[in-house]
Amino acid sequence: MSTSFLLSPEVDRLSTLLEEAARAGPTATYRFVEPAQGTLSRAKSARHHIVFGRRGSGKTSLLLKAAEDLGSTGCPVAYVDLERFKGQRYPDVLVSVLIATFQSFGQSLSNLGPKGDSPKATLLSRLLRRRPPKPISSVEDAIRSQITDLQELLVIPDDVDVKLVEETSEARTRKAGLSVGVPSPLPATVSGAIERTVDKTTRGATEETARRSKVDTLRRSLMGYSALLKDVSVATGKPAFLFLDDLYHIRRADQPYVLDYLHGLVKGTGIWMKVGTIRHRSAWYLSGDPPYGLKLRDDADEINLDLTLERFARARVFLMEILSRFVSEANAPSTDGLLVEGAIDRLVLASGGVARDFLGLLRGSIDQARDRLSKEPADPRQRIGAEDVNLAAGEYGASKEEEFKIDSFEDSKSLEESFRRVARFCTEKANANCFLVDQSAPASRMSEIDELVDLRLVHLINSRITVRGRTGKIYRAFMLDLSQYAGERKRRGFEMVPFWSRGGEERLRNTSLIYIEE
Repeated sequence: MSTSFLLSPEVDRLSTLLEEAARAGPTATYRFVEPAQGTLSRAKSARHHIVFGRRGSGKTSLLLKAAEDLGSTGCPVAYVDLERFKGQRYPDVLVSVLIATFQSFGQSLSNLGPKGDSPKATLLSRLLRRRPPKPISSVEDAIRSQITDLQELLVIPDDVDVKLVEETSEARTRKAGLSVGVPSPLPATVSGAIERTVDKTTRGATEETARRSKVDTLRRSLMGYSALLKDVSVATGKPAFLFLDDLYHIRRADQPYVLDYLHGLVKGTGIWMKVGTIRHRSAWYLSGDPPYGLKLRDDADEINLDLTLERFARARVFLMEILSRFVSEANAPSTDGLLVEGAIDRLVLASGGVARDFLGLLRGSIDQARDRLSKEPADPRQRIGAEDVNLAAGEYGASKEEEFKIDSFEDSKSLEESFRRVARFCTEKANANCFLVDQSAPASRMSEIDELVDLRLVHLINSRITVRGRTGKIYRAFMLDLSQYAGERKRRGFEMVPFWSRGGEERLRNTSLIYIEE
C-alpha cells in the first residue's frame, strides 16, 4: 500500500461519500446494513411497530429500506417525515400529518400498475371488503378530494364562534267577496260575488351561534377517512404501510393524541404503522380514562436500534461493515491502509456506537490526518491514528451540542445543566471518562441521564455492575462523550477507562466513579 494513500483520489471520493451520508436519503438504501438479524423483516411485517434509536442510529435508513422493499412488491406505501411539522400544535399537526399521509398514498397508487379495473381478489381483499373493490383511479380521485377538504380545514381558525343564518320565506293567498245589487224591472234583486287573490311573501332569518372545533371535525370524519384508507388496501389486494419518521420532532404533549387518532384510523383497514423516534424524547402512550396513544405489546411492538457501547465488539463489527460499503463504493482496496487498529477502537468509542457519528468522525479524522501530513510529509504515521480521531471528536462535539439544543428544545435548559454537572464530575472530580449511577436513585435523576444517552452526549457501557465496598448495590456505568475531554487527556492526566478490554471492567468498580447514589 502506498504511503500516500491518505492523499489519493480514492480517499477524496471516500470523504465526499461520507459527507453525503450525513443525512439518510431514499437514494442510499443500497448501503443499508442490518443492525441485527431479522430487523428488516420485522419492519416489513403486518404488525404495528415503534422503532427506537438515537439520532443517527439508522431509524430512517431502516424505514426507507422497508418502504422501498414493500413498494417493489406492489404494496401501497406512505412515508411521512414528521420533522416537517415541527412547531405545529394539535390539532393542526394532525391535519398536516393526514394531508401528507393521503398525498403519499396517492403517489404510491399512482406508481402502481394499471388504473382501470380492480385487481383479482386476494384473501386480504375478500376479508376486508364488504363491497366490490373500487378501481385504483377511483380511489385516487377520492384521495385528491379528501386532501382538498383537509387543506381547507388546516387554514381556518380553530375553536371560534361561528354565526349560522338560515333564511325563511312564506307565501299567503287571500280571497275578497263582493255583493252588488243591480236595479231590474223584475221583482228580484240580482247579486254576485267577485273573488280577488292577493299573494304576499313574508321573508325572515334565524340566527344561531355555534362553536367550531377542528378536533370535533376530525372525530366526525374518522370513519370516512378510515373507509378511504381501506379502499387503498383493497383496491390493490395487498397490505399497505404507513411509515412515520421522527415522531420526537412533534411536541411531546401532542404525540399520544396524534398516534391515537392514526391508530384508530388504520384499525381494520389492512394498513400497518411503523413509527420511528427517540425513546426518552417521546410519549407514545398516555394512561387515563380513556387512554390515548399506542401501548407497547398490546397495540404495537418495539424495534430497538440502539447498539450501545455495552456491546462494544458487536458495535465495532457493525460499524466496520458499514464503512466497508463506503470504501468499496470509493474503489479503495480496504480499510487497512486508512486506519490503524487503535484508531478504529477510538472511532467506535467516540461515536458511542451510532453509525452516522462514526462516519462523520471518520471524515473529520481524514481531514486531521491530511493536515498533519501536509505539515510533516515525512511523518511515519501515514494512516489515521487515535490522536487524529481525538482531534476530530473535539470538533465534532460542536455539531452534537447544536443537535442537542434542537432535539431538547422543550426542556433544553434543565438538560443542559444536567449535562454540565456530569461533565464537571468526570473532568474535575473523578478525572476519568466514566461514571456510575445507582440503579435505585430517584427516577427523575435517572430520567435525566437516560435522556442524555438518547441525545448522544453520554453513552451506556454497562447496565449492571457492582462496586467494591457497596455490598448489595447495583449500578449502571456510563461514559462521557469523547468530545468533552479529547483535548485534555495529556494535559490533565485524564484516565481513559478501558472498559471494553479484558480486565477493563474491574476499573469501573471504583467508588470514586460514583456520580449518583440513593
